[in-house]
Amino acid sequence: MDKMWAGRFSKALDKEADDFNSSIHFDCRMYKQDITGSIVHAMMLAKQGIISENEKEEIINGLSSILEDIENKNLDFDFDAEDIHMFVESELTKRIGDSGKKLHTARSRNDQVALDIRLYLAYECEEIGKLLRKLIEVIRDKAEENQDAIMPGYTHLQRAQPITFAHHLLAYAMMFKRDFERVGDALDRMLCCPIGSCALAGTTYNTDREFEAEKLGFKGISMNSIDGVSDRDFCIELMSCFATVMMHLSRFSEEIILWSSWEFKFVELDDSYTTGSSIMPQKKNPDMAELVRGKTGRVYGDLMALLTTLKGLPLAYNKDMQEDKEAIFDSVDTVKKCLSIFAPMVATMRPIKENMYSAAQKGFINATDLADYLVKKGMPFRTAYKHVGTLVGYCIEQNTVLENLPIEKYKEYSDLFDNDLYNEISLETCVAKRISAGSTGYESVKRQLEYITEFLNK
Repeated sequence: MDKMWAGRFSKALDKEADDFNSSIHFDCRMYKQDITGSIVHAMMLAKQGIISENEKEEIINGLSSILEDIENKNLDFDFDAEDIHMFVESELTKRIGDSGKKLHTARSRNDQVALDIRLYLAYECEEIGKLLRKLIEVIRDKAEENQDAIMPGYTHLQRAQPITFAHHLLAYAMMFKRDFERVGDALDRMLCCPIGSCALAGTTYNTDREFEAEKLGFKGISMNSIDGVSDRDFCIELMSCFATVMMHLSRFSEEIILWSSWEFKFVELDDSYTTGSSIMPQKKNPDMAELVRGKTGRVYGDLMALLTTLKGLPLAYNKDMQEDKEAIFDSVDTVKKCLSIFAPMVATMRPIKENMYSAAQKGFINATDLADYLVKKGMPFRTAYKHVGTLVGYCIEQNTVLENLPIEKYKEYSDLFDNDLYNEISLETCVAKRISAGSTGYESVKRQLEYITEFLNK
């Protein structure tokens, strides 16, 4: 294929250099956005009298036929083309002749690629938003089913206070809700149309940039043509959002991996989302969660790669910026794959409530409530603290829990102990007494569920 810029050169590009320069192997995924942008550009050129109505119709019909043939697999990408933009323009010229050569009037590949990647990412933001909402819905449903499941809450990975499994799950729902909103915020700033910036300085033609922006669904135009072609902040911002999504998925994965181990056994993952061992027949490995945890580093790497690429570039466009696509495409693909696998993995995950409850009991996480019981009856807190600490030590020696100690044992330490202590230190009471907004208390968790449901119903 002849290069569109071949007129200035007396020698063909070296084959190895040509392959190194080419981006069509990865930017071909933007064919729909490239064709859509070109159709609207042709409409604008005709509206402004830069091309004729007949030429506009030829161009639009030709581009529409290319799109149809690609999607019906009747047209293969020519990987000898430099990029998707040159492939489409060359194919158009083959089909309609000289009218196709007029399409590139009043634009450059610099603003064309800036447009295409914004259009592509805007579509992917919508898709990732749907996946985030689906995951939030799955978490909400799982939390609704487990409002009565009591488990230990942890700090420093040490048993700390009793909470419900629903409360713990809803913490992740809040994280992913923020992720959804962050992606939406990034999309809002992304919808700034660069087409018409041309190479960097604009054009001498009387174009209507606002017309193109409106037809393509943008909220406005880039107000500086140099910024229009050199800006990749929207990629950085979106990849930062993706890195945060992956961080949240990784934290959740880590807990699922722990919970599904024999040491915890709080949950059992469905066979559909686990694998076995080649030599150990008893194994059931949480490979999907482990892969999500591992792929988090990959998305972090994509972000750092693009930040590093951009940090020393002078204005305006430089070929280095071609490196934006593989990084952002990989981030998009990885986040989508991880979200797609994560939601059904959580949906089919089976909580083992009795193990959660037993762990909560053995952690003596109701000890503070027992000390408070004595304080309410008039004992100084430090004295109560010492009595309860001694009782905890005794329980550990006897392999029992505070709830199972007979009242006679309690009275050896203080006559203030009475049978009402058992209700005070039951895990159910400990949870129910947490009545502050956002707490693990049953009513608070119901309000959190309502909050997430209201978000999902918007």
